[in-house]
Amino acid sequence: MTTAPWRDPALPAAARVDDLLSRMTLEEKAAQLYGVWVGADTDGEGVAPHQHDMTADYDWDELITRGLGQLTRSFGTAPVDPALGAQALARAQRRIADAGRFGIPAVAHEECLAGFTTWGATAYPVPLAWGASFDPPLVEEVGRHIGRDLRSVGVHQGLAPVLDVVRDARWGRVEETIGEDPYLVGTVGAAYVRGLESAGVVATLKHFAGYASSAGARNLAPVRAGVREFADVTLPPFEMALREGGARSVMAAYTETDGIPASADPVLLTELLREEWGFTGTVVADYFGIGFLETLHRVAGSTAEAAHLALAAGLDVELPTLKCYAEPLVEAVRAGRVPEALVDRAARRVLEQKCELGLLDEDWRPESSERIDLDSAANRLLARRLAEESVVLLDNPDGLLPLSPDTRIAVVGPRAADALAMLGCYSFPSHVLPHHPEVPLGIEIPTLLESLRTELPDAKVTFAEGCAVSDPDTSGFEEAVARTAEADVCVAVLGDRAGLFGRGTSGEGCDVTELRLPGAQSELLDALISTGVPVVLVLLTGRPYALGRWHGRLGAVVQAFFPGEEGGPAVAGVLSGRVNPSGRLPVSVPQVPGGQPWTYLQPPLGLADAVSNLDPTPLYAFGHGRSYTTFAWEDFSGGAEPAEIATDGSYDVSLTVRNTGDRAGAEVVQLYLHDPVASVTRPDVRLIGYQRVELAPGESARVTFHFHTDLSAFTDRTGRRVVEPGALELRLGASSAETRHVARLDLTGPVREAGAERRLRCETAVARA
Repeated sequence: MTTAPWRDPALPAAARVDDLLSRMTLEEKAAQLYGVWVGADTDGEGVAPHQHDMTADYDWDELITRGLGQLTRSFGTAPVDPALGAQALARAQRRIADAGRFGIPAVAHEECLAGFTTWGATAYPVPLAWGASFDPPLVEEVGRHIGRDLRSVGVHQGLAPVLDVVRDARWGRVEETIGEDPYLVGTVGAAYVRGLESAGVVATLKHFAGYASSAGARNLAPVRAGVREFADVTLPPFEMALREGGARSVMAAYTETDGIPASADPVLLTELLREEWGFTGTVVADYFGIGFLETLHRVAGSTAEAAHLALAAGLDVELPTLKCYAEPLVEAVRAGRVPEALVDRAARRVLEQKCELGLLDEDWRPESSERIDLDSAANRLLARRLAEESVVLLDNPDGLLPLSPDTRIAVVGPRAADALAMLGCYSFPSHVLPHHPEVPLGIEIPTLLESLRTELPDAKVTFAEGCAVSDPDTSGFEEAVARTAEADVCVAVLGDRAGLFGRGTSGEGCDVTELRLPGAQSELLDALISTGVPVVLVLLTGRPYALGRWHGRLGAVVQAFFPGEEGGPAVAGVLSGRVNPSGRLPVSVPQVPGGQPWTYLQPPLGLADAVSNLDPTPLYAFGHGRSYTTFAWEDFSGGAEPAEIATDGSYDVSLTVRNTGDRAGAEVVQLYLHDPVASVTRPDVRLIGYQRVELAPGESARVTFHFHTDLSAFTDRTGRRVVEPGALELRLGASSAETRHVARLDLTGPVREAGAERRLRCETAVARA
């Protein structure tokens, strides 16, 4: 029997798909453009916005006769044993293939923001902790492990990473982001993408684009970013993750910018993404995002009109389940209201990706013989390492830390004895298990209290909760104060509870009006300090909180951003001194709860000045973090006079970092750009490079940054990305506010346009002495 051309793996994917499309009916092509969410709740509290309003009814057996584009969250909807889940997914895929004329299975997708979001899978630190590590190679390895776990159970696509740049820390989804700087977000995010894609899993960049700029920090609120902010802050991480990470899918954002919803924006999804950036993968909807064009944005009068707008813009796949791209779209095409060519265009992209995944091959089989262990020892070791690297020592003015091994410790606070204090809102225990209270966590998550007792077995450790996370009740203060008064030191463990849509203090839909610790936690901290016993503040949070109220009154301050299942031992290790803290802030920590939004990427008028009584200067700057050892920065290469280079030139700046302390540690050398005069206002400083350097006591290393003028490019008044002649400063610093060395440059020559092939990254080299 002759094999049809579309089945021939020797042919190019485009030729195979040409042949396949020529054989498909309109209904069969449309079926490739939507997913099905089997088992999604239609009552109670959902895990996606408007889930219960937007979920459509369907007859599964009849539906799959036309084929199916995607299967939604077979593992992430309800608790399922991984091995049994893999068998169930394989059976579903076999049924889909057997039911249709062409035998094509669906793409199975899952959430994987901080690990595979399923029961029994490793819960890694959240992306904000990735940013705090300043360690892209480690994050790439995490992505590779997550990708392997997804593939081991038959999943093809992961809905991560989040590349939104924090613009307002009051936004609930800050925990899902990598930080407030586009270079940090781009470099770390691209590393995660490389890891996921190396395992054969399609990485999905989200949320494209502008979602984190929602007005008033409200989830799904309109975006009012200007064209330069959008071009120079919002978009670069996506471009970097596509060009340097190789991501094969992009998720359109829920939001609208200047009146145009992202899901209906051809300038964003086609002209920029495909024509300018050269993207050839699939664009998928955020859950129910196409239907929202009708119900929330009101730019469409029907589901068919919403489908037309989205398809025309370049949105290929409706997720999580069929609504607009099923019957309404087919009927509109039959009636001549929607060109069939739009369906063909999207179906081509979907089928070419299925071809890449091997789903069109004749020898495709859904069953797998891979061993399934979603929380392996190797995973946990990696989760521990990332957690340890992400812990930030904000302050330790008198050397209270590390704690003495035989001291009396009062552990106080609502986050100390709760395993969920370690996890973000897209971890399975926080995301799904609240709907299944009878089901165990599925993974071991030591609390900080347990971990500290293990870490310091000779210490006398007592505990009092003091208060709940968000409840204003103060009745537990008396016991907390009593335990503190009996101790040599108090470890106050405060912070957030991750949740969804107002069911937590951090997470999707858990936005806040100001950056004040939730509930009565601020008052609890005041009460503990009033005892006169030294207090170590440990924060387990999804966002930064204002700490100026206690500045100078605390013995030490430790910040961990939802550090995952190994976060308890990691933070306890920092407190004991077993771990030398090396995390750096990926977001600024404010002085006061109000005065938002603010990030460090401020032009001159965004900085403190004499014409306003409000000082936005953060208490702890972006990039800040302390260590238990000391480092000297020596032999800086910059000269006293500015170096002259062309506007298309390059310049190397280097220095030697030496560990001058008595213990091993890691320094993070950060390179910032200062542009004294430009044709439009520019941030006072912005990160353009960094290098994490691990050094033994007495060891030194030479760190060189290979700066290219492309890294100074910005969007000018005409909308072009340009490099302008004139003065520049390359500032080497320990944070955005702590400059150690400055190299002055003078760029000469004409204004130069920096196009799509420009350099996005500052390459670095480390030479050990």
